[in-house]
Amino acid sequence: MVTRELPVRQRGGVCGIPIAVDARLANATAELLKALADPTRVAMVAALARSGAPVCICDFTSAFSLTQPTISHHMSKLKAAGLVDASKQGVWTYYELRADLPPAVAGLVEAVVAGTLPAG
Repeated sequence: MVTRELPVRQRGGVCGIPIAVDARLANATAELLKALADPTRVAMVAALARSGAPVCICDFTSAFSLTQPTISHHMSKLKAAGLVDASKQGVWTYYELRADLPPAVAGLVEAVVAGTLPAG
């Protein structure tokens, strides 16, 4: 293990650190991560990524043994975060991952699907 020398501090003194993150980017990133901060939503994103076609909301209710309102709530969070698109056909709503996800977001989704995110 490499030991680094810590800076000497004076009691009551402060060090200014630069906050080089655009506030809009920080908020958008936080909203995206909040949307993915639920195991059901992570599983839903993974299912959408693996699917070759849009997935009906009824398929999610069956797969997760959750009520339609609960599944709709989860899906609305993913939609609000810009991860999914919805289309309606009759009484059914079909969901799919957005085709135009930014590269960083697409990479995050790929890591979720591949299971390569570090476990903490």
